[in-house]
Amino acid sequence: MEDIYKEIVRIQEEGGVAALASILWVKGSTPRSAGSKMLLRSDGTILGSVGGGCAEAEVWQAAREVMETGTAKVFKFDMTGRESTPDGLICGGIMEVYLEPIISQPALHLFGAGHIAFYASRLAKTVGFKVVVVDERPAYANKEKFPEADVVLAEEFDIALPKLKINKNSYIVIACRGHELDQMVLEWAVKTDARYIGMIGSKKKVKTVFENLKEKGIPSERLERVHAPVGLEIYSETPEEIAVSIVAELIKVRRQPGTADKSHQSHGAISSSVHD
Repeated sequence: MEDIYKEIVRIQEEGGVAALASILWVKGSTPRSAGSKMLLRSDGTILGSVGGGCAEAEVWQAAREVMETGTAKVFKFDMTGRESTPDGLICGGIMEVYLEPIISQPALHLFGAGHIAFYASRLAKTVGFKVVVVDERPAYANKEKFPEADVVLAEEFDIALPKLKINKNSYIVIACRGHELDQMVLEWAVKTDARYIGMIGSKKKVKTVFENLKEKGIPSERLERVHAPVGLEIYSETPEEIAVSIVAELIKVRRQPGTADKSHQSHGAISSSVHD
């Protein structure tokens, strides 16, 4: 059992997805008793058991649904009348299994602690994101300005970037105080496993930054992951409205698996003139 919980911690730290199956009650001759647990990873591998070959194929199918929806459910499995398995387990009886998703908390990394980050941080925290704010200016990046943030780093970007743990449940929004800093952070970001990467800027700026990175050897397919300009099109103008459009896009990506890898380079409307 201890191995299962250690594996859950590892999966959450890496931003992975899994499902934990726990037998709530049994009736009749079931292979496992109430309290037995099995961890089902997204790659199809398992740890532990709730019934060997008798029911685990069905539990796995149910677990896929739980992992996709992120919602826990209770399933009843009726194995009455089934033959015993090759390993000698008796297939019979009924068991009720509780399946819960194992999903790490999404983490938003805001690069640049200007007006937009000020509002985006609060909104993102409200809708369930862990928030990390990074800016080289201590006057901007501090806990007084961002009390809701889980982490605030007031360091040069080349020092801060190696310290950050980015995984498949990480979201990156780049809104630094200059194009050179945006480009530096974006070059780093596209090499990570982040689920979402967005950069504030006009179409002209985005084009320039992308061309510069291509000249530095960054493949086009990596840049296609970037949402730039950033945010859903809601005709936002003020920093508050822009923050709403950004967080709305984060929610959309979080709720719709697969959208993070699609190019959104023509959908945003956030101008670089409102960085700070």
